[in-house]
Amino acid sequence: MNIAAIVLGYLLGSVPFASWVARCQGIEVRNAGSGNPGAANVLRTAGVGPAVAVMLLDAAKGTAAVIAARMMSGNVAIVTAAGVAAIVGHIYPAWSGFRGGKGVAASAGVFAVLAPVATGIAALVFVGTIAATRFVSAGSLAGALALPVAAVVSDLPDSVIGGTFLASAIVIGRHRDNLSRLMAGNERRIGLRL
Repeated sequence: MNIAAIVLGYLLGSVPFASWVARCQGIEVRNAGSGNPGAANVLRTAGVGPAVAVMLLDAAKGTAAVIAARMMSGNVAIVTAAGVAAIVGHIYPAWSGFRGGKGVAASAGVFAVLAPVATGIAALVFVGTIAATRFVSAGSLAGALALPVAAVVSDLPDSVIGGTFLASAIVIGRHRDNLSRLMAGNERRIGLRL
């Protein structure tokens, strides 16, 4: 049952909402903009409404993975592993050539259940950084860094804290190209359509 919870988490995370929502707008998101099937690229190529829908749906699948795991196991480590599996599934979906999004919204959905206060703090950092810089990637990186720090100072199980560090590392790793562009000064600001 424990392995089943983790596998289910991966499968839920793998649902390609960005591709589906963009396709409803007549856009093949993997062939448009940055080619990344995530909310930020949907924002650039399809607009605010579809991007918000993708962000909410991606967060929902992370939340669903945790809730489903809790129904299958009372072990917080297994539940956390299922949540992290959903993030991995979002980033590396087996049926999309292991080429998915960057895991920000999925991570938010997972840890909104497992670590709500820490996630709220990370979300404030995310939004504040975007407001200050107009770079979605900068907000994503700042939020990813803030999550485990906030988790450490919260009264959380060690497995959940470990999950935040792992999720943060995965999300930051997926943003390495964005980080390079930020450092080079040629990252696209929010609001620029492609």
